Amino acid sequence: MTTDISEKGLESLIMRSMTGVDGLVSTTGQVEQPLESYGGTGYVAGSPKEYDRSYALDFSQLFSFLRASQPEPFGKLAMADANDPGDINRLKFLARLSGEIGKRGVIDVLRKGIEHGALHFDLFYGTPSEGNAKASGLHGLNRFSITRQLAYSPDETRRALDLCLFINGLPIATFELKNSLTKQTVADAVEQYRRDRDKRERLFEFGRCVVHFAVDDSEVQMCTELCGKGSWFLPFNKGYHDGAGNPPNPSGIKSDYLWKELLTPAGLTNIIENYAQIIEEKDGRTGKKRRRQVWPRYHQLGVVRQALADVQQNGAGKRYLIQHSAGSGKSNSIAWLAHQLIGLKREGREVFDSVIVVTDRRILDDQLQKTIRQFMQVGATVGHARQSGDLRRFIQEGKKIIVSTVQKFPFILDEISMEAGRTFAIVIDEAHSSQGGKTSAAMSQALAGKNSCDNDAPDPEDTVNEALEKRMAARKMLTNASYFAFTATPKNKTLEMFGEALSPDAEGKVKHRPFHSYTMKQAVDEGFILDVLKSYTPVESYYKLIKKIEDDPEFDTKKAKKKLHRYVESHDHAIRLKAEIMVDHFHEQVLATNKIGGQARAMVITSSIERAIQYFHAFQNYLMERKSPYKAIVAFSGVHDNDGTQVSEASLNGFPSGDIAEKIKNDPYRFLICADKFQTGYDEPLMHTMYVDKLLSGIKAVQALSRLNRSHPLKYDCFVLDFQNNAETIEYAFQDYYRTTLLAEETDPNKLNDLKAALDNAQLYTPEQVHQLVSLFLGGADRDKLDPILDNCVLLYTGSLDEDEQVKFKGNAKAFCRAYSFLSSILPYNKAEWEKLSIFLNLLIPKLPAPVEEDLSKGILDAIDMDSYRVEKKAMQNIVLQDNDAEIEPIPMEGGGHKPEPELDRLSNILKSFNDRWGGQLQDPERQTKRIIDDIAPKVAENTAYRNARENTPHTARMVHDEALGKVMQLILKDDTQFYKLFVENESFRRELGDVVYAMTNG
Repeated sequence: MTTDISEKGLESLIMRSMTGVDGLVSTTGQVEQPLESYGGTGYVAGSPKEYDRSYALDFSQLFSFLRASQPEPFGKLAMADANDPGDINRLKFLARLSGEIGKRGVIDVLRKGIEHGALHFDLFYGTPSEGNAKASGLHGLNRFSITRQLAYSPDETRRALDLCLFINGLPIATFELKNSLTKQTVADAVEQYRRDRDKRERLFEFGRCVVHFAVDDSEVQMCTELCGKGSWFLPFNKGYHDGAGNPPNPSGIKSDYLWKELLTPAGLTNIIENYAQIIEEKDGRTGKKRRRQVWPRYHQLGVVRQALADVQQNGAGKRYLIQHSAGSGKSNSIAWLAHQLIGLKREGREVFDSVIVVTDRRILDDQLQKTIRQFMQVGATVGHARQSGDLRRFIQEGKKIIVSTVQKFPFILDEISMEAGRTFAIVIDEAHSSQGGKTSAAMSQALAGKNSCDNDAPDPEDTVNEALEKRMAARKMLTNASYFAFTATPKNKTLEMFGEALSPDAEGKVKHRPFHSYTMKQAVDEGFILDVLKSYTPVESYYKLIKKIEDDPEFDTKKAKKKLHRYVESHDHAIRLKAEIMVDHFHEQVLATNKIGGQARAMVITSSIERAIQYFHAFQNYLMERKSPYKAIVAFSGVHDNDGTQVSEASLNGFPSGDIAEKIKNDPYRFLICADKFQTGYDEPLMHTMYVDKLLSGIKAVQALSRLNRSHPLKYDCFVLDFQNNAETIEYAFQDYYRTTLLAEETDPNKLNDLKAALDNAQLYTPEQVHQLVSLFLGGADRDKLDPILDNCVLLYTGSLDEDEQVKFKGNAKAFCRAYSFLSSILPYNKAEWEKLSIFLNLLIPKLPAPVEEDLSKGILDAIDMDSYRVEKKAMQNIVLQDNDAEIEPIPMEGGGHKPEPELDRLSNILKSFNDRWGGQLQDPERQTKRIIDDIAPKVAENTAYRNARENTPHTARMVHDEALGKVMQLILKDDTQFYKLFVENESFRRELGDVVYAMTNG
């Protein structure tokens, strides 16, 4: 019999590993049947016939568990026949259980059980304490089951999940499997979830299932909340060579750790008890609450479990350095570790009396409480040492978790040194200073008894190191405390202090390494953060790139950047001039290209409070001159003398300092000008662009630039324009944390022409195909219209190119996309051919099969939403077209241009195209066309805000137009419900109607 390399074969492999059988033929599952013998890793095979689609429960496993574990209350349910779907008491109980799961989430129901009338039912028995025979017996009655080909929908009976995992009949995890040997990967599984798994189905409602896994034979991705195209899947991989993916597995397929290690009954029980949770988040601006389900990432499970195991083996007194990159979820990792250190036992005794968490991040403080609240009563457990004396009092009261700040760290050491009979775990979030400078100044005074200027305040990491060094020098290192230091960017001293010592090298030197690491490289590879180095540009390089295009006949030399020329060539470094360059760049290269779906923000890094205030006034003045609708916020600590007047950030901004982080997320605020704040520990995904006017080096350069790296579903790149530093300094600063190469400092735009020529010469596509595909893509065509064009290119790629030529073509294609992405952030005018080819190649690259020796690479469509990518590319295309149009003379006398259509003819063509597309969905299309011309368009044109935008701020006209159109459409609701409903519910219709009305009103 040949090997089954299909998706079905992977299903069978997993089932046999977990249950010992293939699961295709399951026992009937009568309620009275005794517990089947578990096989494999400890699961029993479930039957899809025993799954109740209305309640999303496996009733056979549920009733078997309740009968065995709680026979008395189960008998009191008084079900005449537990297998009869019409039994009224059965229906009442299942409805109650399903309702509780829907309201509280399956995690909480498993932990706390449910009340049904006067009866209480436990739905899960957790890990028994050592020596507790009764608890051990109950734990053994849990039923871990997995069902293949689960038909989940009451309506679509043919729709089935590949696998679904249950505990005692309650759904925990779903699986969609793919197999690379049949040319499908984890990306196809993700797409299947987004496209086919409707969140309105009972099983996919929020909180009913803990996690959804997309799995192939190499990788795993996970999602905790399905919401169509917006479902955010995260890698759940081990990592390989400090990057993404999984290492080769000598004893199986790369991804089998998922079911062989993590989802064993013991492994899953541990996650349910200590990690999985639903947390409630409140929007500071609107006050609205949103629930979010959390499942640990692989490296988070790894660090907590390894740290606990090491403490269990060695007891208290060791130091641990955890080097986890930005984007690694350190808040959750610290909270989970702190919670589990509390109850950790060694030789029958608890290892630690108290856990002290040292942090200046309010978000971590909140996260800690939310996490602990899931497992115990917070009030009796967590204390916040804010005042002097709190720490000692909490220790005496036996508080299990004490939260304090970095500035109190030296005093913490003094306090616990006097508690010789107690042991402590100190968890230090040391790489993050607070968002203000006051904390840093207080630290400096506490340690050195002196004031510190705003920009020389000590790093929190130095505070911790210095306090420990003093104790070591005095031979007073505490043996009754273990230290767990979390940092993304450890200094050499931190590595020495907390790292694990390696064997001496040939010269006798002893190097140190972190206890656990999740590297910046892996975080970038996995898409948790963006690589800020890819778009780092010193201003000199920016200027040289602009200068190179001045002699290019494709571009309008009149549009050369005069301000940039003045800055570089005449050395006029006035703040006002730099502010104008920054504001112009942001409006023309960031806002106009719809970065982050039009939500992009910028940060300005300045060298002092005085400079920040000067920049703030320069920005405000120039934004008003430009008639820009946007504003700047300034951030600095304390009160500063400005031309004889005492000013603070609150007095300049017009709102309290504590509101800055929330305000910058909302219009009209787009620029955050910083002196000594927000340059470390500030995580805002909407930050896209950074303007640096401050000397940076070493760790401070990494921390500052990393403010841009937080990911967002609509964020595909970021950009840094640096007025002070050069590429070598920044590259050197990053190399210890993430070795990468910067894009060439003086990339020649002509290289794009060379790459394009090489790609064209491979003859895999024609200009007509590129134009056709881009037109279809930007027009919102369905996938089945794009694939035939791309598949034809793939056929030529595999059939007409040998392996070396394939490698060369694919390498050139990636290089073109990478270089164009970078240059399009810099060049003020782009060639339409470049833009079209970049879109074409970004769609083609993921389809090109990888040569045998090459790692499977993911194209842009693996990670991004097609629609949002299309919006950004359309914005870029609009700029290209506008720039090209601007070059054309009224009456072209030479080739290279085109004669524009008369305005009325152009509008009639637009309306015809609109009617061709949507006429079939409209009642009386001719009447609707007349409505657009005679009613909708005139009312939009009369809108005062839109009229002002057209006249004064053309770059915002479309945004204001769309708002005006929305208001006009509301007036139509009572006259034509169908037309309004189509506008509200169909994004494509709304966008195209907007295009039509905008063309008619923006003449």
